Amino acid sequence: MFAFTIRRLLFAIPTLLAISFIIFAILDLAPSDPTGNLPLTIPPEVRQQIRDSLGLDEPFPVRYALWLKQFFINEPINLIEGWTGWTIGEGDRLRVTSWATRSPVVDLIIERMPQTLWVVGMSQVIAVLIAVPIGVISAYRQYSWFDQIGTFVSMVGFSIPTFFTGLVFIVFFSVELQWFPSIYDTNHRVTDWESFVFQIKQMIMPTMVLALATAAQLSRYMRASMLDNLSQDYVRTARAKGMTERVVVWIHVLRNSMIPVVTVIALNIPTIFGGAIITEQIFRVNGIGQLLIVGIQGADIPLVQTLTFIFAVLIVLFNLIADILYGILDPRIRYE
Repeated sequence: MFAFTIRRLLFAIPTLLAISFIIFAILDLAPSDPTGNLPLTIPPEVRQQIRDSLGLDEPFPVRYALWLKQFFINEPINLIEGWTGWTIGEGDRLRVTSWATRSPVVDLIIERMPQTLWVVGMSQVIAVLIAVPIGVISAYRQYSWFDQIGTFVSMVGFSIPTFFTGLVFIVFFSVELQWFPSIYDTNHRVTDWESFVFQIKQMIMPTMVLALATAAQLSRYMRASMLDNLSQDYVRTARAKGMTERVVVWIHVLRNSMIPVVTVIALNIPTIFGGAIITEQIFRVNGIGQLLIVGIQGADIPLVQTLTFIFAVLIVLFNLIADILYGILDPRIRYE
């Protein structure tokens, strides 16, 4: 397993380099100008000076090599210095800088990341807690009323986009019932019990919007995997040995059924970050999704490039995590 993990990590390096080149090339060659939003009264020579200060006068290979150095060398060193307090080298190095704010892009992402992680992380946990029991019971009681209702709700939840679900939640729970706030207060700090309750309330709607969409998909995969395993020979053998149905279903069958579902869960996490872009806009969550929208609207190419590449890194990383979890869930799987 260790050797397999090392091989996959080494294989991920050229994969990420190829992805970074494609992302950088597409966005760099796009018809965008960082001086496009400036007032028309600014002289052309001043605009050219601004473009030169951003390094846009350099040829494409030089700009790409500079971005690689900034992202893969300068930014990790800067993070290590910030976490440990050490000083590595001269301590003053060129970083990936936002065109709009002139601030380091990684600092902006770190500032926004906690809000997104809270919403995305809690939604994924809730989605798994909802989807696994529903999928197991629906498969065990196939064609029952529970299975029929679960199938219908799952199809509806999977078909309706998150922006529509979010608006329905706001109209029903925030406007009509006035249970939860419609806008997420990012500046809120938990200092006592009342502030903690308010934090829970403002997290419920954005979290549940993402959780329900994910749970609808996971429950279908869980049901299909359970149905496939319930008809296997080892299930009949376990029952013949006198094991109770609870042990057979919730231990033996569930463990084998989770193997394909783990892939969906692992690959869903980067997808949820993408879905959070819309959800954060609806509930005004000041996270990386909203940061990406601001970057796209303002033609902030370094910011968009960095966020897009981070999403690609998440996909590669969780693919590796899914492969490793295969070996943990199923001892029959061995990586030579």
